[in-house]
Amino acid sequence: MSKLRKNLQLAVIIAVTIGFLDASYLTYEHFFQPLAACGVGFFADCGTVLQSKYSVMFGIPLAIWGMLQYAAIAYFAWLSFASESTFYKRLLFFQTALGFIFSLYFVYIQVGIIGALCQYCLLSAITSTFLYIIVRMRFQKEHRSFVLAKIEFLYKLLAKPFFFILPAEFVHDQAMFWGPIFGNIPVIRAVFAHFFKYENKKLHVKVGKVSFSNPIGLAAGYDYNGVFTEILPEVGYGFQTIGTISNKPCEGNESPRLGRLPKSQSLLVNKGFRNPGADAIIEKLDGRKFNFPVGISVGRTNNEETSTLETAIDDIIYGFKKFKKSKLKNSYYELNISCPNLKGNLSLYPPENLKKLLKAVDNLGISKPLFVKMPIEKTDKEVRDMLKVISSFKYVTGVIFGNLQKDRKDRSFHPDEIVRAGKGNFSGKPTFRRSNELIKLAYREYGTRLVIIGCGGVFTPEDAYRKIRCGATLVQMITGMIYEGPQRISQINHALVDMMKEDGFENISEAVGVDA
Repeated sequence: MSKLRKNLQLAVIIAVTIGFLDASYLTYEHFFQPLAACGVGFFADCGTVLQSKYSVMFGIPLAIWGMLQYAAIAYFAWLSFASESTFYKRLLFFQTALGFIFSLYFVYIQVGIIGALCQYCLLSAITSTFLYIIVRMRFQKEHRSFVLAKIEFLYKLLAKPFFFILPAEFVHDQAMFWGPIFGNIPVIRAVFAHFFKYENKKLHVKVGKVSFSNPIGLAAGYDYNGVFTEILPEVGYGFQTIGTISNKPCEGNESPRLGRLPKSQSLLVNKGFRNPGADAIIEKLDGRKFNFPVGISVGRTNNEETSTLETAIDDIIYGFKKFKKSKLKNSYYELNISCPNLKGNLSLYPPENLKKLLKAVDNLGISKPLFVKMPIEKTDKEVRDMLKVISSFKYVTGVIFGNLQKDRKDRSFHPDEIVRAGKGNFSGKPTFRRSNELIKLAYREYGTRLVIIGCGGVFTPEDAYRKIRCGATLVQMITGMIYEGPQRISQINHALVDMMKEDGFENISEAVGVDA
């Protein structure tokens, strides 16, 4: 135990003792020796306070309630110091918060209603406030976890049921409307950072020259308008990908573009690269400094004009040229070859097609890291063939496993939901198992050559840690945040530190691939 923690622990013991003795003295005064006045100074009149009708609650003197309060704090503090039980620490948080709130109320009663102030009562209020603060300082990590648990409870009790009544795409559009507003208000950013942001050097990851404060990022597909770059760092994300962005603007597929499968913990996705186009994104983000690594996902424009291999490659190259020519301060690129919701029957998966595309991108001389977004529905052999081609291009930094689930027979789906599901493919838990299998495959065979980003089905800290242990250096998520709440990112980062500590790792990078 550090010296600071020992001192805080001692301070709790001293404060509880002072508070209990103070309450005991006030109990004695109440029953045996009520004073007409005590102390000197403004409003100083303990006798008036102790003899008022407000000195009794439910027929019992407040002083006795105070003794019971300090005794309860002492008991929960002792159990919290003596054990690692989260339950007792949360009881201690609750009890000290109760004391703090009631102390504020009773001070208001004395000053605002009675018109007299008892110094002994004021001492109790100061003691309760002091205990409220130092208990949270002593158990800072546990209290932060408690706050996040309360936010999660409220999200699932109130916010999520309300959101899930509304159409999924409407909720997403509202998020994109309010996200930049919140991100541009310093006070709101500070509030988000206070509750969600978590810094720990053990979570720092470096890929080439790009440094990530933690390995949890927002995947492509959510922020296709480039509006969340200011608020996401305060929510706790370590990075984000904007897009997928195409050379030309694209309205995407016909509505509905989003749906929910709650029992399957999945979203039905049929956006089809809906985005405002490269020019609009460049104009919006021009000159902006990002507070964490931001990537741009680039894909072909979803229209009939790009349905052949040659036109698709030309379109993708034009998109990359626009971003390369711009002065955007993005840290990396993603090349999305795996969206299953595009027009036409063109596939970039065959090795000869993929090689032509990557050769064309190679000719651009892109200096920033580039990751290829991969499908998950292909066989191991097909994936190996793709990885062989990708690894032959030295400018490619790594791969992302992976995109949406196309197999509606996957055992993760709830039968009733998948029967009713409309057009599109699926995110969330149905992607988790296959994503992990391909992460392992890629790490075993190309782990020394390619950096792997794990994406798909991350809902819990254990899910994220599983992908890292399979071989992912970084982890992306969207659906898990929607189902679990905005606090989930911070909860994952907190838990990752605990899990790798338990496994004996000093940095999260040491856990990469240990199960592969």
